[in-house]
Amino acid sequence: MSTSLAIPCPHCGALNRVPGARVGEHPTCGRCKQPLFDGHPVALTAANFDAVAARGDLPVLVDFWAPWCGPCVGFAPVFVQATQQFEPRLRLAKLDTEAQPQLAQRFNIRSIPTLVLLRQGREIARQSGALNAAQLRHFVEAALAQH
Repeated sequence: MSTSLAIPCPHCGALNRVPGARVGEHPTCGRCKQPLFDGHPVALTAANFDAVAARGDLPVLVDFWAPWCGPCVGFAPVFVQATQQFEPRLRLAKLDTEAQPQLAQRFNIRSIPTLVLLRQGREIARQSGALNAAQLRHFVEAALAQH
């Protein structure tokens, strides 16, 4: 018997139960029929943050960034590429600290880019500064291995 995973839909916020053995088979949301994973980071806002990042069984890696930040813009393609590597084992999301200052404050973001790895809304790891692909992979693997 396979255990199922609770996976929030990044489009409508519905919580979907997906058999663990089938999570890699491009599941769709039971409510809105959109794909649960599409190879791109989810854009987080105050409206969808708790539905996407605080619920479900998958860890969520959030890139706190701003459009005026040169290192953030330079890191963006690395983060997008990582989405394709880590989904569906991990949800990747981006949060614009300029547009969502209350969430940046909630997570005590003092410099950007900052990566925060969440499990059910609780921080389990943090890394500040832009990373290359190998450094990002090492950060994620090490953080998941410890938690």
